[in-house]
Amino acid sequence: MTNLSHPTLSSVLGTALLLASPDPAFARDLYRIDPTHSQVGFRVRHLVTRVPGEFRVFEGTLEVDGQDLSRSSVAVTIQAASVDTRLEARDNHLRSADFFDAERHPLITFRSTRVVDRGQGRLEVTGDLTIKGITRPVTLAAMSLGAVRTPFKDTRAGFEGTVKVNRKDFGMNWNLPLDLGGTVLGEEVEISLAVEAIKQEAP
Repeated sequence: MTNLSHPTLSSVLGTALLLASPDPAFARDLYRIDPTHSQVGFRVRHLVTRVPGEFRVFEGTLEVDGQDLSRSSVAVTIQAASVDTRLEARDNHLRSADFFDAERHPLITFRSTRVVDRGQGRLEVTGDLTIKGITRPVTLAAMSLGAVRTPFKDTRAGFEGTVKVNRKDFGMNWNLPLDLGGTVLGEEVEISLAVEAIKQEAP
């Protein structure tokens, strides 16, 4: 896959988006992704349109230094077998060795290595994305949606972002030719991230 201009992966994917808040109140705070209010989605071209999908099972933690975002970090893990495109036969094919090879490589992971603050809530997060046992550096674009103290006595932060990767960079080469040229599937995968994270209060 190529570097992105999602996120985790993510990230996975996508969860690198959670580093986006510059608020000092976030300094060195630990957040955990709430998967029931988050989504790791993707789209890839099939014939003439882009078909959506998502991963249903994922988790992630991030440590955010609001004074110096370059010292923040994120780690995300996605269950490859949880891929869901609303079609069982297609999902089973995606779990096979042609794509994620989920039996031999059950986890998709992202570990951040560098954070750059672009201002106004925008952030670039570079890290190591591992899919199908292959690790590649990727850069995710993120946007902070702010943070709130909820009626449920916790603090939550929200983030969104997108990233594009090339599936062949991760050994997912399967395709079929079309009679008049071209292929059934595109190589570029667009990943979209919608993340809500919960601040972990000190005991």
